[in-house]
Amino acid sequence: MRVLGTGSTLPCGAAAIAIAATASLAEAQDISINYERLSSMEEPLATEIGDVTLVLNGLIDTPVTLDLEEDNDAEAGFIGNMQVTALVQLQNRWRVNAAYFGQYETDEALNSATDENYTDNAAISVGGMWGAVVAGNVSGVVREGTRRRRGAGNGELEFDDVLGRHAEWGGGYTGRFGPWVIGAIVDEDSQFDVGATFQRPIDDTDYRLTARFSEGVHAPGSPGGGGPAFESTAIGAVGEVVYGSTTFDVGLGFERLSSRVADADRPYVSAGVHSKTDVLSWSLGAHYGWVEGESESSYGLGVQYDVARGLSANLGLNHARAGTDSAGIRPTDTRDTRAVFSLRYSF
Repeated sequence: MRVLGTGSTLPCGAAAIAIAATASLAEAQDISINYERLSSMEEPLATEIGDVTLVLNGLIDTPVTLDLEEDNDAEAGFIGNMQVTALVQLQNRWRVNAAYFGQYETDEALNSATDENYTDNAAISVGGMWGAVVAGNVSGVVREGTRRRRGAGNGELEFDDVLGRHAEWGGGYTGRFGPWVIGAIVDEDSQFDVGATFQRPIDDTDYRLTARFSEGVHAPGSPGGGGPAFESTAIGAVGEVVYGSTTFDVGLGFERLSSRVADADRPYVSAGVHSKTDVLSWSLGAHYGWVEGESESSYGLGVQYDVARGLSANLGLNHARAGTDSAGIRPTDTRDTRAVFSLRYSF
């Protein structure tokens, strides 16, 4: 999870030292509730009102999508999101953090994860040297802390997660202990998600290892109505190596899906590389898995060109393929290939 703000204004050198000195505390307490594909990479805007620090960041994206699978039609869309955070440190040195995230997408920009134009999350955390207790829309906190790195530009890798999902509201804990960051959430339906991250540099290379165990529910739709609900139990791990400006990572996962009518196993593997040279960033990722004898595969190529501070031109070529299966876990075929170009401004 990334640091949203420190509540003070410091020169660049002093700020870097302060961030490094308080990283173990801040990373365990500050929460990001942006679980969407796009997030701002710029330093947030911040101001102080009394003892409260207000932090704002977000982005505006204008994607043009070309469908390469069927009719080669191009569609223009709009995506805008922001996260507003209020932070205050109490007299006992506890930090209170309240955050709200909202995202709006036109119909042409909607992805497969949602069919709503506007989605939002809200959460609050209270923390100290012992870590932080979080509550609200925190279902993605463990996932965000243990996942593989997102693609550059408009590169996106389909299926690179478990199928099981958690309820909207829940609570949990995050904490840092040396090179370890641990997190756990329990939702309103008593489903849980726990994870741990170990990260440490050795010589001129940085290494990161994560592990995750979760229980959720997968409720696939079907042409004739709602399909059976599957209980999901999943484990996963990610390994990452960073050398200079290049990142290599690989993720392994296994998911057990159970219902009253059928059971199925879903193993999968994902891997990718992400690099940056001057103003140009690029990424390439691939995924393969299978369930009930039907394979799933995807790849994503992304490119980002930094035009100016906060402004970038972004490209993506993404493909996804998955067949139906007898258990109803995948009620319809997925076959999608698209190219995406957008101008993006983040702040």
